[in-house]
Amino acid sequence: MVNDIQKKRTGIFSWYFETSLLIRIFSALVLGAVVGLVVGPEIAWVNPLGVIFVRLLKMIVMPVVIFTLVVGSASVHPSRLGRIGVKALGFYMLTSAFAVAIGLLFANLFSPGESLELVGTAGAIGKTLQAPSLIDTFINIIPTNPFNAVSSGKILPTILISIIFGIGVSHLKENNDERIQNAANTVFSFFEGGAEVMYKVVGWVLEYAPIGVFALIAVVFGKQGAQAFGPLAIVTIAVYCAFLCHAFLVYGGLLSIYRINFFKFLFNARTAIVTSFVTRSSGGTLPVTMEIAKKKMGVSRGVYSFTLPLGATINMDGAAIYQGVCAIFVGLAIGLPLSIEQQVTVIITAVLASIGSAGVPGAGAIMLLMVLESVGLKVEAGSAVAAAYAMILGIDALLDMGRTALNVTGDLAVTCAIAKTEKEFDENIMNGDNEFTDAPRVTAVASE
Repeated sequence: MVNDIQKKRTGIFSWYFETSLLIRIFSALVLGAVVGLVVGPEIAWVNPLGVIFVRLLKMIVMPVVIFTLVVGSASVHPSRLGRIGVKALGFYMLTSAFAVAIGLLFANLFSPGESLELVGTAGAIGKTLQAPSLIDTFINIIPTNPFNAVSSGKILPTILISIIFGIGVSHLKENNDERIQNAANTVFSFFEGGAEVMYKVVGWVLEYAPIGVFALIAVVFGKQGAQAFGPLAIVTIAVYCAFLCHAFLVYGGLLSIYRINFFKFLFNARTAIVTSFVTRSSGGTLPVTMEIAKKKMGVSRGVYSFTLPLGATINMDGAAIYQGVCAIFVGLAIGLPLSIEQQVTVIITAVLASIGSAGVPGAGAIMLLMVLESVGLKVEAGSAVAAAYAMILGIDALLDMGRTALNVTGDLAVTCAIAKTEKEFDENIMNGDNEFTDAPRVTAVASE
């Protein structure tokens, strides 16, 4: 054992594994940006390293969601689970409404696109996307083939399946028939073991994170750094100002109501925020977010295993802000500024659209089509609207980083607030007074 430790310390990669993961990720972030700007588009050869990182995260998303959500649902009495679900849905929809309003506020302050006066251009052909139907999104939550939904990576149907299955296990665990009760406990133990295995795998994937972060950032800045900070600089500034305002006012205010220090919260959530920023995927970051909620926030599994997967699917505050700013931009760019009534429509549509905005890179750009359609701005090939939309797509990767980081921050903030109301929140872990261990915790908090 001692020899193994000594080998680890003196090995060729000892400096890498013994350095803080956060320092490694931040160093990779800065180095990737510098190298990308200096080298330019030729840096694209490192892209496979970033693709591997994203694929590794996506590889573990479905197992993490299934195992943890089944365990979380089965760990809580059905009546209490319903209470948590109502709270989570209410918080997520409320923060999304605030997000669009803040986005529109900053868009009106900065007036992005006011001097562009775009006209129809054939260059916009090929930039249009097919907007999904909101009704179809709701219907497709119920899968005709659960196994196909899981294998296809459809997160909403998988969440529904896992919750229903977990609630079923929860009921059977309380059954008076000892045979059924034992069978339910066996099923629960299987999923609980699977969840612990996936937490271990998450740790292994994170060791590769700095390499993936470097590649992802280098490619983004190498390909479109100059373009992103050029003609659309005002859009970028407006969006990021709105992101910061929303984080501090809405999330900070929410946590303050429940006497949770917002700055300690940000410090503990930093790894998940940085990971989501560079991967641009709240769904892909979900395993990391769950690990943070468990080990850094002191939230019980019965809460975070339900609220975080739900948040990764319907809590799209960053996308809501993005849609508000970009809708104003498109209107001003073509000389048709949105009226107050149209801006209210944008708020309503963006909040509803967030339910179907999957936590994958670029989903916000697709949902923007639905928002534009709601106010009569149709993205048709060769139109001025399509030209403005194409410009937004040009910097979408940069905007997507910030909006995904805000989404994940919101998921954790709402989860902490709900855990506090349910007395499933360990403030000692949040404050760093106690280190999390895999051993059962003896605290004043209710049992997981």
